Amino acid sequence: MKLQGKVAIVTGGNSGIGRATSLLFAREGAKVVVAARDASKGEEVVQQIKRVSGEAVFVKTDVSKSEDVKRLVERTVSLYGRVDILFNNAALSPVGNVLTTSEEEWRAVIDTNVNGAFLCTRYVLPHMLKQGGGAIVNTGSINSLMAMKDEAAYDTSKGGVLMLTRATAMDFAKDGVRVNCICPGAIETPMLRDILDKAPNPEEAEADLIRKHALGRVGTPEEVARVALFLASDDSSFITGAAIAVDGGMLAGWP
Repeated sequence: MKLQGKVAIVTGGNSGIGRATSLLFAREGAKVVVAARDASKGEEVVQQIKRVSGEAVFVKTDVSKSEDVKRLVERTVSLYGRVDILFNNAALSPVGNVLTTSEEEWRAVIDTNVNGAFLCTRYVLPHMLKQGGGAIVNTGSINSLMAMKDEAAYDTSKGGVLMLTRATAMDFAKDGVRVNCICPGAIETPMLRDILDKAPNPEEAEADLIRKHALGRVGTPEEVARVALFLASDDSSFITGAAIAVDGGMLAGWP
């Protein structure tokens, strides 16, 4: 098992990529703290882990709120004594440009996607430094590296996540803390399905999205989770500050 004896916090761990990663981390031996706003879905993930003899707990958390994040980390350390892995995955992804995105939506996206990663990192780092190291994995996006039409807030936030990754990697490399960023393409998650359903022609929007992936399909949450496992484990011991695309060839060029 690649994570035997490790303690991992997974934000947005109740759905999509976060859910798949929580399950995989647990199968690989980690004690998993599932953090999310939706308690019912979060508890479902925890029960699924426990049914296969894994160890997990749910902590209701809004990562945009400092007090919630502080309580999340304190609960984790109280239960397990340490934090070895932080997977900053919670995110919002509304559709809109700078004219059609409300100020409220803009703040919500930045607060969750960027400030949430900042707060979780800020509260987890002291424990990692005390332990002598740890691994932080941030969920960026291909939007960290390229902009897409009508995704102004999301584009901005995911660019920020990538630069937060690089800055933190540089600042704490000497302390044994590795920080990396996964940049997924289109992944079959409830978030993606919601975006497609809001398109004027959902079927046409999905077909166009598929065409933009060289592999001719969207990815699965499990495919992203396996990369998160690699970056969280000692298999990636010489990797920090990296942006790893899991995008079916989308960034390589559009067919």
